[in-house]
Amino acid sequence: MARQYFGTDGVRGIANKKLTPELAFKLGKASGRWLIQTGQVRRAVIGMDTRRSGSMLAASLASGLCSVGIDVVTLGVAPTPTIAFVARTGEYGLGAIVSASHNPAPDNGIKFVGHDGCKLADEVEELIESLMEVDEAGPTGAGVGTYTADRSEIAGYMKLLESVVPERLDGMKVAVDAAHGAAFELGPEILKTLGAEVILIGASPDGMNINAEGGATKPDTVQKLTQEVGADVGVAFDGDADRAVFSDDKGRLINGDRTIGIWAAHYQKSNELNPPVVVGTVMSNGGFEVYVTSLGITLERTPVGDKYVAQKIKETGALVGGEQSGHIIFPRRGPTGDGLVTMLELLRVLKREGRKASSFYDDYEPWPQVMINVAVDSTDSWKKKIAAELEHAETELVGRGRLVVRPSGTQPVIRVMVEADEYEMRDRLADHIVEAMVREMGGEAHGRVDLTYALGD
Repeated sequence: MARQYFGTDGVRGIANKKLTPELAFKLGKASGRWLIQTGQVRRAVIGMDTRRSGSMLAASLASGLCSVGIDVVTLGVAPTPTIAFVARTGEYGLGAIVSASHNPAPDNGIKFVGHDGCKLADEVEELIESLMEVDEAGPTGAGVGTYTADRSEIAGYMKLLESVVPERLDGMKVAVDAAHGAAFELGPEILKTLGAEVILIGASPDGMNINAEGGATKPDTVQKLTQEVGADVGVAFDGDADRAVFSDDKGRLINGDRTIGIWAAHYQKSNELNPPVVVGTVMSNGGFEVYVTSLGITLERTPVGDKYVAQKIKETGALVGGEQSGHIIFPRRGPTGDGLVTMLELLRVLKREGRKASSFYDDYEPWPQVMINVAVDSTDSWKKKIAAELEHAETELVGRGRLVVRPSGTQPVIRVMVEADEYEMRDRLADHIVEAMVREMGGEAHGRVDLTYALGD
């Protein structure tokens, strides 16, 4: 069954245009009916990021839930992982997050997590969609759900964060870019609680500046700040704070690969990485894989997407997994990505090692990696049309690199990623494939990004 509303990460769109209050209300009613039909706790917790449209959509979503008899508690502005934590530790059948993550302010989204704090399975989202068209009378009187604003359960999440670093962070100076997003209060608060000195930017949300000036997708902002203020390390969150990327003390980017590498190497050295496995995606850098393999650690790869990383972590028992983008899962802390946990896990390693972040930077050299987007009229039969070029590239890359070509799940674009152990081979093969696409499919190449020292996924 094709889904009409849900995409790869909830329901997304420009607020009040594609994602309207009416649609949010229908989603609330349908998700509430799902809770009732499946005999779950008839309570939901809602939170949002700092977008101007967040209150409008959260109110509509809550109204829909209440209209079918679900009690709703709102946390107000809170990171996505905070809402997931409250959903799995409190008496809730559902958690709802109103956020478009790293997207610009006019966009917004609604995504759900279950009582386990995990994103709902595709088949559950399909069922919720089917319930959106149900037309039946709602309850009246005492059968109507209640709506309560209560931030008290956030305290439990803060206690979880505090427990990540029993060594504390006294004497550490941390530059923080909160992206004017959901972590603008909790991020600096937990660092100060643990004893760190905090230099803070991106903490004056006005409803329209989320992700605009910096954050995890614009890490050069925190890289510059870290150098300017002489911080030991810098951290940048995205709008809903489910990811974090870092700057070392020299202003160099520590992306998800490097974060996982630093963390895994530390715990492998102390015989605490059991099993000796980390999870990445098809985009994880080949140089990173060579590095962890040299330490006796296996890299398990998945398709791009945090849900695939989470599945592989569960299958393998790995203690860490994630994407270059900084979306990293530490399953002992929670089942989904959490930028604040990621921050504290990295800072704990620096504290335990007694080393500067920059001292880890040369532990491995990433392989040259490039991503090119090719806009096409249609992604139908794309593999057949360039089969010869793909086969040639894959043959030449054996033992020396990788090729990942995949259509976008949301737009008529094919993404070409080529990685090789030298720049000349990388660029030659990437250009060959892109030229074939333009020739055979009428495509147009755009958005060439060198991922070697940047963000992927």
